[in-house]
Amino acid sequence: MSVWPRWLAAVIVAFGFVAAAATGASAETRSLKLYHLHTHEKAEIVYKRNGRYVPEGLRKINIILRDWRRNEPTKMDPRLLDLVWEAYRESGATDYIQVVCGYRSPATNSMLRSRSRGVAEKSQHMLGKAMDFYIPGVPLKKLRNVGLKMQGGGVGYYPTSGSPFVHMDVGNVRHWPGISRQELVSLFPNGKTLHVPSDGRPLPGYEQAMAAYKARKGAGTPNVELASAGGSGKKSGGFLSALFGGGGDDEADDSADVETASAAPAPKPRNLKPAATANSGNLPGIAIVAPENAQRANVPQIADEQAP
Repeated sequence: MSVWPRWLAAVIVAFGFVAAAATGASAETRSLKLYHLHTHEKAEIVYKRNGRYVPEGLRKINIILRDWRRNEPTKMDPRLLDLVWEAYRESGATDYIQVVCGYRSPATNSMLRSRSRGVAEKSQHMLGKAMDFYIPGVPLKKLRNVGLKMQGGGVGYYPTSGSPFVHMDVGNVRHWPGISRQELVSLFPNGKTLHVPSDGRPLPGYEQAMAAYKARKGAGTPNVELASAGGSGKKSGGFLSALFGGGGDDEADDSADVETASAAPAPKPRNLKPAATANSGNLPGIAIVAPENAQRANVPQIADEQAP
């Protein structure tokens, strides 16, 4: 038997494995278990089936993740849903995702900015591309680390907020607050990451990570902004940070949605009917609460794991 048929057979076998994996991925059903802390709405929603997004499921998620102060929904980016789904799976979670903030309208964002310096002017929340959340039973730092390893967008870490949470979005790849080189190396031993430690110098595998990112860019992966921000929201030092811009400063210390929610009553939405505008009758398992009646939930504290 010649070498050529053996080589061809190996290629065919390898292609078969890839095709089988792709078929399995496209055949899976994806759902999110969501509980909104402000409205107390709770639902498990199938949003993707056989590799295709389910319009009705997306609509339900748009409603439950709406700007609860104004009762105003938007079209949430489906890539965000996939990112949160992957984080849920990788973290080994089983409980409902506790949503602190989903969509935030420009009007609400402006109101929060007037009350706190910790609200980003151009927040990914306003684009339907971000979610602040935590998951009972999953240490917050573990959830943050999962987000970092996925390299699918921005990751914010708020362990001392009134309701401790992580922020994930499908904007540029970045993180805040800053992470030391030692800790980042512990998460990426091979150095292949787009995240930059607080010293402003990328890890040795940055170029490979960028090449891998470009290879999957055609599949809808968001653009990359190489940066790391500290708690102050200022840009990190170093040539690459200066070249690619600041990381967390487009979200800043985005905990004001939690803190100001309990500091003052929610404003009444203008020209909007109460809960009926969300058409809750067509959403089994979702009890829509008018924003003026929404209350902040008591949030249990979850101890973090020891840093690796």
